[in-house]
Amino acid sequence: MREKMVALNRVTKVNKGGRTFTFAAIVVVGDGKGKVGYGMGKARDISEAIQKATDNARKSIITVPLHKGTIPHEQLGKYGAGKILLKPASEGTGVIAGGAMRAVLDIAGVHNVLAKSQGSSNPHNVIKATIDALTKLRSPMAIAKQRGISMEKLFEG
Repeated sequence: MREKMVALNRVTKVNKGGRTFTFAAIVVVGDGKGKVGYGMGKARDISEAIQKATDNARKSIITVPLHKGTIPHEQLGKYGAGKILLKPASEGTGVIAGGAMRAVLDIAGVHNVLAKSQGSSNPHNVIKATIDALTKLRSPMAIAKQRGISMEKLFEG
C-alpha cells in the first residue's frame, strides 16, 4: 500500500497558560491498482496525526473500476460545496487534475484522466467529492450484465 499526505493543518487554541498547538492531517492510501481510501487524524504531534490519518484511511478503502488505465465513463462527484468532474482520457494524456484530486487519482492507479474541481477548493471537500465520483463509477462488465447484452454489443452498439 502506498500512502500520500495531502494536507497538514496546524490549529492553535489559546488558553490561560499560553497557546496549545494541534495538528490535523489528511492522508490518502491505495495500491495503485484500483483501491483507494482517505482518512483524517488529529493529534498534538505531527507524526501521531499522520499515523491516525493513515489508520483511518486503511479502514475506508474502496475499489475503483479501471478500464485501460483510465475511468470507464464521465462522472460528477459532490460533497458539501465541493463539486468535481472526471472524464476518461486517451492513452498518453496523464492525470490532468489539481491538488488533492491528483493525489487521490494517482494513488488509485488512474493514469489518464481529465478532472476539474468546480466548487470548493478545501482539500477535505475535494477529496470526499472525488471519492464520491469514484464510488459511482461502474465497470463495463457490470453495465453489460445489467442490460443483458454482450461486451462486444456494448462497445460497438
